Amino acid sequence: MPANGLTSLSIAEAGEQIRRRALSPVELTRAYLDRIEARNPEVRCYLTVLAEQALAAASAAERDIASGHHRGPLHGIPVALKDLVMTRGIRTTCGSRILKDWVPDSDATVVVRLAAAGAILLGKLNMHEFAYGPTGVNPHYGTAANPWGKDRMPGGSSSGSGVGVAVGLCAGALGTDTGGSIRIPASLCGIVGLKQTYGLISRAGVVPLAWSLDHIGPMTRTVTDAALMLQALAGRDPADPSTAALPVP
Repeated sequence: MPANGLTSLSIAEAGEQIRRRALSPVELTRAYLDRIEARNPEVRCYLTVLAEQALAAASAAERDIASGHHRGPLHGIPVALKDLVMTRGIRTTCGSRILKDWVPDSDATVVVRLAAAGAILLGKLNMHEFAYGPTGVNPHYGTAANPWGKDRMPGGSSSGSGVGVAVGLCAGALGTDTGGSIRIPASLCGIVGLKQTYGLISRAGVVPLAWSLDHIGPMTRTVTDAALMLQALAGRDPADPSTAALPVP
């Protein structure tokens, strides 16, 4: 299947092919990395691309699955993170020049849970500076381009997440929402964005805008894909006292 075909698969479709060993996580990850290399200079949704790390994780996923250790529907699926989600050893800019060289020494809980589910991290995504704005305009790193027209804003603050999913530069992404920052870019870019129930997903290790209002959630191409990511992310976390052991629909 050509790269464009691979990167157009939903998480559910790609995950099922990986489970049946009809699709290689390495092949899928390479297809996304090739597409990122070709399209990101134009759409500016990635601030950091983790090509070597992603391919190493994809190779490990392939070995695990071949040996009978399939972790679930996200195993081998390439995803990306809004760049206010802390990642150990990987810069986290929050879309600001002030933090252009900040490298956290720990992972956010959502990063740990995605890794446990076998997801492949492709990189960190553009955003409105410090998540403080609905437009997604970023004067420091360039504004992520709305795939529906150069004269249209991508929406914010999770602009890179919305554009990356819409353009096919990741199978799914994480965004954050305080006053619309998942829902606005999802709407303007034509994808699915889920602001989940408060306390369902841990925000530990996610740089806050307003702690009492912040949510983190999946941004995907389909409702089913959002549900699959939610199932992997939800759950009680002692590091975030607002979380609860709530059932996931």
